[in-house]
Amino acid sequence: MKTSKRQKIIKAIEKEGCLLVYPLDNRKEPKSIWSCLYPRSEMRWEWDEGGDNRVGELWGLRTELSESHDVVYSKWYRNRATFFSKEIFVNLLAYLGTSQGKIFLERPSQEALDALLMDSPQSTPTLKETLGLRGRFLEGQYNRTLKPLWNYLFLVGFGETEDSSFPSLNVGATATLFEELWLQSQEISAEEAEAKLLKVLGEDNLFFKYAKKLRTAFA
Repeated sequence: MKTSKRQKIIKAIEKEGCLLVYPLDNRKEPKSIWSCLYPRSEMRWEWDEGGDNRVGELWGLRTELSESHDVVYSKWYRNRATFFSKEIFVNLLAYLGTSQGKIFLERPSQEALDALLMDSPQSTPTLKETLGLRGRFLEGQYNRTLKPLWNYLFLVGFGETEDSSFPSLNVGATATLFEELWLQSQEISAEEAEAKLLKVLGEDNLFFKYAKKLRTAFA
């Protein structure tokens, strides 16, 4: 069952190009893995014994898929868990100008990226320790440092580490963990990438609109 569900998820991601893991406030758009698997079911955040076990099961599949190399996972759309087909991910890298050195990063973000280029992936607590940003009072600074790296897909999520009471996301540099896709994107012009995104996603697609907004910020 788990294997067939995993295959169904991969097919859905490849068909749609981008999918959130869970829906935003149970809206139909942007599309999510949950809505593809359970189109008639409202999702409820219930993690206790009486809750919907499909929520936790999907979280486990998210972790498994994130390190599969079949698809790509990042905290992207409005900082939410987002999966991409390889085709769309490559074209987003080209469209945003990320892999072609067109994105200016502030020093803290660049230092975080450099640390991950040297050693990827790192668990969230380990990365915070590396950057000197571990602790509740530094959480905001850590999030601000990583936000542009997530937005422009410099980073991917790659599995989890059981190093605390709750598993933490492993964070890695795209150029390290998906080097082939990173290099491939450098051969695609922004115009070619936009044409592909429009063909697969469509102009009214919320994922495309989000990418367009990010690109405009550096136009």
